[in-house]
Amino acid sequence: MSDTAVAQPPKTKKDPSRRMSDAARATSDLIVSPDVYAHMDQLDAAFLKLRAEDPVAWCEPEAFRPFWAVTKHADIMEISRQNKLFTNGEREMLSYESAEERVYAQTGGPHLLKTLVQLDDPMHYKLRHLTQDWFMPHKVKTREEAIRTIAKEFVDRMEDMGGECDFQQEIALHYPLRVIMQILGVPVEDEPMMLKLTQEIFGAQDPDLMRDKSLSEGGDADKGLSSIQETLAQFFMYFTNITQDRRANPKDDVSTVIANGAVDGEPIGQLEAMSYYIIVAAAGHDTTSASTGGGVLGMLNNPAQLKKMMDDPKGMSRTAVDEAIRWTTPVKHFMRTAQDDYELRGRNILKGESLLLCYPSGNRDEEVFDDPFEFRVDRSPNKIISFGHGGHMCLGMHLARLEMQAIYEELFSRVKSIELAGEPSFIRANFVGGPKSIPVRYKF
Repeated sequence: MSDTAVAQPPKTKKDPSRRMSDAARATSDLIVSPDVYAHMDQLDAAFLKLRAEDPVAWCEPEAFRPFWAVTKHADIMEISRQNKLFTNGEREMLSYESAEERVYAQTGGPHLLKTLVQLDDPMHYKLRHLTQDWFMPHKVKTREEAIRTIAKEFVDRMEDMGGECDFQQEIALHYPLRVIMQILGVPVEDEPMMLKLTQEIFGAQDPDLMRDKSLSEGGDADKGLSSIQETLAQFFMYFTNITQDRRANPKDDVSTVIANGAVDGEPIGQLEAMSYYIIVAAAGHDTTSASTGGGVLGMLNNPAQLKKMMDDPKGMSRTAVDEAIRWTTPVKHFMRTAQDDYELRGRNILKGESLLLCYPSGNRDEEVFDDPFEFRVDRSPNKIISFGHGGHMCLGMHLARLEMQAIYEELFSRVKSIELAGEPSFIRANFVGGPKSIPVRYKF
């Protein structure tokens, strides 16, 4: 490459004879719209149409590079289990084409970070292995008492609020944050900053959460990217200091593991380390917060299900947790890139083309879930696809389940009544999101 050349993302190879179906034309702009993800009835309707009429749909939404929308549970599983054939490294999430071009121009590649999400094997496996033991069931089990203590603390807080609160803003957001920050080794006084930075990353499309509020009036994609980079820089500064401390003063926490991590006998790189901290610090609580609140909202909207939960909190907690995770589906998608031509449900996917794995659609697939649009605390079996599948299955899924079980058991064994006290709202985000506000009225 010459000094003046600018790196560009690969152009999706297009078959001149390929055309969007009627279903894809009607839905492709909807399934990428952050606004639609704040109105799940609209999103459900769009995915319902695709599953019925064009389950592997060629989509060309405005301002995005084209992709295949994969909307059936079985097809998402088929793609996800083939990690060498369908990779993360080229394109892991939806991003405006202009933003992709700018990232390439700045970094020479497709990503600002190198987290487990963006990496493929063998590096993905090697980095995942560094902290994997911390998130396996045997290790998570040793933290159960501490987690239940934190759950009690937050239900006590809710009781002290006098009968009304915003469950999402005042309880669900902060409880998983406290858990993961203790595991990471971040002090309590820094939790508000960690929450704010996380919301700026995952809520970058939401006017209430974005770092630069001027973008809510239609700011351009370049400005939006700059705002995210400012947030990442703040994360980097904080965790650079953490790294220096943990190398000098090792502790029994995940930050010490990352700070002193090595791959093939060499310390992991600065970008890999900073990316690791960020994925644990941000994804380690945000998705659990969303599912915790989403499950409570699902019960509040279904009094019979709420009664089942309150009648037997311990007996219902495990199935209720998985149903909350299915119902909310906090991670809305990941993308994969085909490394060879492949046929899926009669569609010819060409090498280099992208596939959008539509998790909310997979979790509503009528062929897998009975009455998929009904919230059932006792749903079993419940083949949720929210944690992904294959080599990239969520590292923190055992921790998330335990956290949610603990607070559901604590809350629903103590609360005498609980109901909505206003209209809930949802985060405007097409990548990671869930409830933004759940006003409730209750009695202990």
